[in-house]
Amino acid sequence: MSPTPEHTPGRLRAIPSRLLAGASAVADRLVGERLAAEGAHKWHFAVLVALSEGGPASQSELSRRTGIYRSDMVAVLNELSDTDCVSREPDPADRRRNVITLTEAGRLRLERLDALIADAQSELLAPLGTVQRDDLVRLLTAVLEHHRPAHP
Repeated sequence: MSPTPEHTPGRLRAIPSRLLAGASAVADRLVGERLAAEGAHKWHFAVLVALSEGGPASQSELSRRTGIYRSDMVAVLNELSDTDCVSREPDPADRRRNVITLTEAGRLRLERLDALIADAQSELLAPLGTVQRDDLVRLLTAVLEHHRPAHP
């Protein structure tokens, strides 16, 4: 049982990392509920977005683009393939690996999931105005960029 805001000590209510964790939990719940209602989850969305924006890719490249572990990527791709959202074809340059491509069904699925994600974001950020939402995204991006590991 989590404490109600009026019972939470003020010092705890003012810790940014605690606030971020709480907001993250709410965001995950809102997004997860909407995606689940469509038989999807956040990894499906991530792969479809990565293919839409970056084009066809190998499984390992999709892992890098999305942050999904390679061992989990196979299951995600199997699920997306079962619903005809992606196709897997042998890579002509290296027949040992597959190239994953977004299908027309995948594009349509992504449009629907995009709408669900947008709805979840609207609910999450309902108390904020447009400028505040933009500021929040900018500030969170700055924090994440600062702590992102440097790549050689």
